[in-house]
Amino acid sequence: MSLAIIPDAPPAPNAAAQAADPNAIIVTMCGRYTLTSVERAVAALFPDLLPPDDQPHYNIAPSQDIWAVINEPQKTLAHLKWGLVPFWADDPKIGNRMINARAETVAQKPGFREAFAQRRCLVLADGFYEWRKEPSGRKTPMYIRLKGARPFAFAGVWERWKDPQGQELKTCSIITTNSNDLVRPIHDRMPAIIPPAAFDEWLSRKHDPQKAQELLKPYPPEEMEAYPVSPMVNKPSVDDPKCIEGFTSGELF
Repeated sequence: MSLAIIPDAPPAPNAAAQAADPNAIIVTMCGRYTLTSVERAVAALFPDLLPPDDQPHYNIAPSQDIWAVINEPQKTLAHLKWGLVPFWADDPKIGNRMINARAETVAQKPGFREAFAQRRCLVLADGFYEWRKEPSGRKTPMYIRLKGARPFAFAGVWERWKDPQGQELKTCSIITTNSNDLVRPIHDRMPAIIPPAAFDEWLSRKHDPQKAQELLKPYPPEEMEAYPVSPMVNKPSVDDPKCIEGFTSGELF
């Protein structure tokens, strides 16, 4: 199987390699996150929307269906597959390599350009994982969230793709930016988080994409916290509350 290579779009984690060795992490910009209560997230961030009935998710991985808010033309909760497939793509497998878009280039790259101009979205979350490289060469999974475990929304772009039979597939990518002072010792990139006050500005199709790009900046580090978690999160198939429990001391960094 061959996949097109899209600049600035990292490959999704290799599930086969991780199954063979749970510590064999293939690090992406933002390749794993949590949404432990979609009802709580919707109530806190979008109280005018009706929350869907869904189970907690402690280890969301690329290619899975995820919850996001889109403008179509009004704010709507949508289930999107994580891994954007451009409308012009011949093969939906291209989405495997388009899980992230870089804030610096999302407005210019052919795979993301039109989606960024017309179809921005807000991906619901309450935490994400990055892997910190240790002096030994091993990688420690770190769970990063807002203080108080408050839900938030990643900046994203979404797209519609249709197969030759007209079957529609809705997909998305999460946008990343430079890391803030909290995340930088762990990883040099982090997902762009849009503050609630800017939700309407981000989603609006009338808003200048160049202005929207200015919202893609590192989130204030003083509002966030991070701590090490169990290597069990390395396996995409593991979706368990223990994934977000503190490992070793469990103290916040």
